[in-house]
Amino acid sequence: MLWIKAFHIVFVAAWFAGLFYLPRIFVNLAMVPADSHAERERLLLMARKLYRFTSLLMIPAIGLGLWLWLAYWRTGTGGWLHAKIALVVLVVGYHHMCRALLRQFEQFANQRSDRWFRVFNEVPVILLIVIVVLVVVKPF
Repeated sequence: MLWIKAFHIVFVAAWFAGLFYLPRIFVNLAMVPADSHAERERLLLMARKLYRFTSLLMIPAIGLGLWLWLAYWRTGTGGWLHAKIALVVLVVGYHHMCRALLRQFEQFANQRSDRWFRVFNEVPVILLIVIVVLVVVKPF
């Protein structure tokens, strides 16, 4: 089970790295001047590739997490695991929201400012902190 846990941590860390960086690209996209087509296309290409790569990392992270959940479920756990799973669902939602935002940029439909994306970029940091505290401390 330790191998499963180790690889789960690796894939979660890699997935979150993508979730930390993708909104930073959105910040830059929101700041691109309307006449800077080359810069916009370069940032869109980076965002598309990062989203695809991050999506591929999410799959084993969640799969290995489910494997661990099944192991804990048999032995019984406290409420911390239920709270963690709820937060992971939020992270998956955040991941998919990034795709929707990327589509808006692709369609020239973004209405949000770079400041909004700077705040949006902090969401996965907060979620990761709370998830790690729940897993390590198991407060309930």
